[in-house]
Order: sequence, then C-alpha cells, then structure tokens
Amino acid sequence: MRILLIEDDTKTSDYIAKGFSEAGHVCDVFGDGRDGLFQAQREAYDVIVVDRMLPGLDGLAIVRSLRAAKVGTSALFLTSIGGVDDRVEGLEAGGDDYLVKPFAFSELMARVNALGRRPPVQEQRTVLKVADLELDLIRREARRAGQVIELQPREFTLLEVLMRGEGRVITKTMLLERVWDFHFDPKTSVVETHISRLRAKVDKPFQIQLLHTVRNTGYSLHAPR
Repeated sequence: MRILLIEDDTKTSDYIAKGFSEAGHVCDVFGDGRDGLFQAQREAYDVIVVDRMLPGLDGLAIVRSLRAAKVGTSALFLTSIGGVDDRVEGLEAGGDDYLVKPFAFSELMARVNALGRRPPVQEQRTVLKVADLELDLIRREARRAGQVIELQPREFTLLEVLMRGEGRVITKTMLLERVWDFHFDPKTSVVETHISRLRAKVDKPFQIQLLHTVRNTGYSLHAPR
C-alpha cells in the first residue's frame, strides 16, 4: 500500500514509517498539517494516518477538508486525545478509524491493513477545473474556453497549486514551499514574477479574471462571486 503519515513528532513518525516500510509498504511523512493536506489532495494514497494535534492545521480540519473536496481515501486518527467525545468527533469529521496513543504497532498495522482492503470511494482527479479553465495533469496541458495555453513547467505547477486551493488564499510562503521547495524566504520576487506571467496567459486574453491578488496575504484563484 501507499500510506500518507501526517505526524509532527519525529520519533513517532520515524518508528511508524520504519514499521510500514518493513511490512513492504511505501510511506510518505509530513509533519505540518497544511503540507499534509496539500499532499493528500495532490497524490493518491490507500490510507492516511493523521495525528489530531498538528502545526499549521489540525487533523480534524485536514479530514474535513478532504471530505469536502470529495477525496475518499480512508483516514485513521492516531492521537493521545482518547475521550469518547473526541473519538466520536473524529469519526463524524470523516475519519474511518481512531487509535489512541500509546499504541502497539501490530494493532496499528492491522487497522491500516483493514482500511486498505476497503474499495476506494473514488479515483483521484486527473483534470482540475475552475470555471472555463482546465488543467489536465496526465497530458500536462492547460486550456481555457477550449483554447490551449502554453505553460512552462514551473508555471504549470504554480497553476496546479492555485487550482487545488480554489477559492482559498494561498500565501507567498506556501507557494515558495510547494512550487519551489523553498523553506525560507529567498528575498526575491520570484513568486510575483511567475504570478504576473501566469496571469498574462490565463487571464488577460479572456474577459473574466480568475487569478486574484489578496493584498499583503497571497493569491486566490476562483470564478467571479
């Protein structure tokens, strides 16, 4: 199976990831909630194991966001918050199982295996759409109103991030991390430059503006409201 683990405690995540690997599974690890959510939306997984308490975005918000986006990947909460009301809250948020720390890895593995045997709720989207703008992730092709838009690789990734976050504000820091893999401020205008180029291709030739600047915050891509 391919498993996504969203856990900010490095000792715990290293222990779990090693166990999954030894069992023959592939495990991607993220310690920040927002990064984990983006990865869960970007790639297809068999099971997601997520902590409740995370920096950036908590586990409940992650699972709720995935369900709102129609991502049906099975999700198991792994957390030290173990009250009955907490477990109910996790399951009602869209979680499929709930395991309280401390735990035995053998039980975690058994629960993940059980979730992995469930048929997938839906396939991962390969075409993103916002209004008349389409992004084909397989063909690596962008179209608006049926017209092909030629994008450079970095522009394509930038547009993908913005379209996956449709209607939400994507900050400059988030774009630096997700598009350029910068985890620091490079003190350049690389984001602004690429946004300007992207806007010239996907917005300026058309009547309706989709890419919006949110002053002092970031950018948002959405249809007129």
